[in-house]
This record gives sequence, C-alpha cells and structure tokens, in this order.
Amino acid sequence: MWWLERRAAMLKPARLVGALALAAALGGCFQPLYGDRSLGGGPGLKDRMASVDIVIPDIPNGSPLARIANEVRNDMIFDLQGGSGGKTPTHQLKINLTSLNQQVIVDIITARPDVQQFGINASYTLIEKATGKAIISGQTFARVTYDNPGQAQRFSNARGQRDAENRASRQISDNIKARLAAYFTAGA
Repeated sequence: MWWLERRAAMLKPARLVGALALAAALGGCFQPLYGDRSLGGGPGLKDRMASVDIVIPDIPNGSPLARIANEVRNDMIFDLQGGSGGKTPTHQLKINLTSLNQQVIVDIITARPDVQQFGINASYTLIEKATGKAIISGQTFARVTYDNPGQAQRFSNARGQRDAENRASRQISDNIKARLAAYFTAGA
C-alpha cells in the first residue's frame, strides 16, 4: 500500500506546521511568576512582594523560639525584598510560630535518642494596611530530622539541632513566599 506511505509523508510537514502554530499562539499566554512586569501593565510580582512588612509578635529574648523567629523573619525579608531594602509597605504579614522537638529513634540500651525531629508550626495573616482588612491567612509546617551522636559529642548535637532549626525556618519561609506569590499573581 504505497499510497498510505505517500500520504503519511505528505501529512508530516502539515503536522509540524500545526504544532508550531499552536506553540506560537500559546506562547503569548505564558507569564513568568517572578517576572518584572505583569500582563496588565501594573507592578510586577517582585515589586508587590517587596512592599510587604513582616511582623513576628514579641517572643521573650533568650528563648530558643526567639532565635528561630528571627531566622524566619530574616529569610522572609530576603525572599520578599531580595536584600535591597523595603519599599513603602502596603501590606503587613503577621507570623505566629510554635516549635516542637521529638525523639524519633531511641537507643534501647542507653535510653538516649539517636534521631530527633524538629518542627515549626506557623500561622500567618496578610493584612492590607490601607483598610486593615485580613486578605489571606493560612498555616504551614516544617519537620526536619537530625542525628544525636550521643552524650560524648554534645557540641555536635547542639550544632545538629541548630542546623535543623535553620532548615525548618527556611522551609517555612519558602512555603509562605510561594503562597504570597500565588495570591499576588492571581489576586484571589
């Protein structure tokens, strides 16, 4: 059936042209999430996120949660403003944090933990400063594990816990940033 082969050979360029036309038509609909400009001509996502003021309620100084709250705040400021300094704030982001530390694996001979899990629970609210109205609110959490090498290496245990706290605060910051980006892009 030579005519089927000839017909397939003739349709191949038509299919290619159709696929390229479809790709070109849909390419105009794409908008990068972190682009400089929006399709509507307004400020881009970067500018909107830079105008968010981050507030973490008072936590007693010297407490372990105070260092974690400061870490989350610093991560959020760098994520939203890029280290360039804030613009005039139009929104306020309030973040409440709680932390927990659990023993995941315990050595049956010494009854000491071998692996621990550190977690942060965060609830946040984005408030529009002009109206004082809460726009979005939500909750997120992060759980990370770290090894506890035993009593003989207590400094490495402390460093492992601090590293776990830093990783968890980074995850919290990334989660909140993604949800804010979705809000500012979609507007709902």
